[in-house]
Amino acid sequence: MERLNLLIGLAMGLNLVALGTSRLPSLIRIAALQGVILGIMPLVMEHEIRLLVVLLAVATVGLKGVVIPALLRRAIRSANIDRDVDPLIGFLPSLLLGAAGTILAVVLSHRLPLLPEHRESLLVAGALASVFTGMLLLIGRSKAISQVCGYLVLENGIYLFGLLLLNSTPLMVEGGILLDLTVAVFVIGIIVDRIQRAFDTLDTRKLTTLRE
Repeated sequence: MERLNLLIGLAMGLNLVALGTSRLPSLIRIAALQGVILGIMPLVMEHEIRLLVVLLAVATVGLKGVVIPALLRRAIRSANIDRDVDPLIGFLPSLLLGAAGTILAVVLSHRLPLLPEHRESLLVAGALASVFTGMLLLIGRSKAISQVCGYLVLENGIYLFGLLLLNSTPLMVEGGILLDLTVAVFVIGIIVDRIQRAFDTLDTRKLTTLRE
């Protein structure tokens, strides 16, 4: 349990780092590292390592830690951008909101009627904090790449919720989540490319100029 809580604590700390950075390559690295940490968690939670659990961990680390970050790095190279310098919500207010949301998530998780095996873990707190952080990035950033990273962090929170049912829910559900995530990122990548070609920028606020 201590190792699991340590990993969740690292993931929650990365949420705050993501909210405080303006550099897109750093944001991508943070999302990738968080994906790797989440991929390791099923192995830490299991007393007896099962093949399906290992496959889930490998797939999670491969997709979230390698494939998707590589696609995002390619997108920022193509767009020739490095920073999200004009966010809708400033970096300091985002960081303060993220810290407040994390504290609230921890308090709320202790008040929920959890199963005995989950009461001592930070799974619920980490899941709530990650979903809130992902929403902040989606709403508060103006560049499409930043918003994609927000979507990844939000999905990481959903993934943490799924780990609560690791022993009772078929792992194919988690596999389906990973498949949906991969397809969504490919679609978002296509949209990002179209935004760049049409507006010569990745600022999603330019989409408000579209008519019909």
